[in-house]
Amino acid sequence: MAERLLIVEDEETLRESLKRVFIREGYDVESAPDAETALAFLQDRSYDLIITDIILPGMDGIELLKRCREQNPEQMIIVMTAFASLETAVEALRGGAYDYIIKPIIHEEIKRISRNALRERSLRAENVILKKQIEERYDFEHIIGQSMAVLSLIEEVKKIADSKSNVLLLGDTGTGKELFARSIHYSSSRRDKPFIPINCSAIPDNLLESELFGYMKGAFTGAVSNKRGLFEEADGGTIFLDEIGDLSQQLQAKLLRVIDDREIRPLGGVQSKKVDIRLITATNRDLAKTVAEGSFREDLFYRINVIRLELPPLRERKDDILVLARHFLEKYADEIGKEVRTIDNAAAKILVEYHWPGNVRELQNIIERAVLITEGPALLAEHLPEGLKVVHPFLDVSLNKALSIEDYTKEFIAVYQGKYNEQQLADMLGITRKSLWEKRKRWGIPRK
Repeated sequence: MAERLLIVEDEETLRESLKRVFIREGYDVESAPDAETALAFLQDRSYDLIITDIILPGMDGIELLKRCREQNPEQMIIVMTAFASLETAVEALRGGAYDYIIKPIIHEEIKRISRNALRERSLRAENVILKKQIEERYDFEHIIGQSMAVLSLIEEVKKIADSKSNVLLLGDTGTGKELFARSIHYSSSRRDKPFIPINCSAIPDNLLESELFGYMKGAFTGAVSNKRGLFEEADGGTIFLDEIGDLSQQLQAKLLRVIDDREIRPLGGVQSKKVDIRLITATNRDLAKTVAEGSFREDLFYRINVIRLELPPLRERKDDILVLARHFLEKYADEIGKEVRTIDNAAAKILVEYHWPGNVRELQNIIERAVLITEGPALLAEHLPEGLKVVHPFLDVSLNKALSIEDYTKEFIAVYQGKYNEQQLADMLGITRKSLWEKRKRWGIPRK
């Protein structure tokens, strides 16, 4: 559908000339000789762009601009002016006009400015739609689960979503900590401001500091210009620091200062900048234990541990396993274009009985893989990895020890590595063979 333009110009020759120019460009164009006629048109229809002269008989273009913006604050308007009324054009810009053009009109110039205005209008509309989709995607209604553990957690989160207090999310890898962090943000009054997630373990220390706080030109070799840090980018919104247990002592001290003073200082800078952020942190570590060991600051722990939410592992949410599996099945079947819509009983039994060390993320990956190889209308047991079908007597013993996911993985590898090949062991843990090799090397577990 062609974009619709309205040209408001009292000089008939120019008005008709512009109309012909834009019709040749493929636009749906209407014209009006004065502001009153233009306003009458606006009662019955909307326009993607209005191009108006400032000097008009009766109501002038500035007043027309104000009236249009009152009706539709997002209305795109370009004003035309003679050189003598340049000050009035500046006034129009302050009143919300997209741009102004000085007469005599050059056709190529007005076409270019109009294209830019329409492109910006389109981007604004897309941003509104995307923002609404994000808010809907991360509202609490879209957190999948029917277990009491998840339902009670959602109710607890709803109560604290709009507070300013720092939140600490605890849970194993893959339990959905970032999903809950986003839900908190998009359910708060900060939803119109940025949500910026940072994985503290994924960025080297020397880079993480400059990413968080920014830097000034010349602060170090390669700093050829000033750079805003992520804390400054998130001003008014939410910062989500995932894997905060991996933060170095130096950065822990700087983060503590940010929390206390609500201001940041870029690397190489001499002046601090105030920031208004809500801090949400997450970890799969036992922070109380790391505090006792001296690797995590006690004062920082108390600052981030104002509101503490613990996300249960999937093995403790048996009621949610098939609910999540069917959700992922439908999602990937639609994306890939497969007809599979059900999970047969044998496959369902395997899914429910499996221990899910990788939690929801592992379940999602396995269902995606299964949908890819499934040809019929149902997901069968044969479509699931062999590692899911192995019964592990080790589990009951290990789970009774209340191990962290890291300690559990260490014990699991030590117990089972001589009984299964590398691929089977990786499948059981929901990781890749490369990741298995890296874990074994890091923990000094010799391969049998």
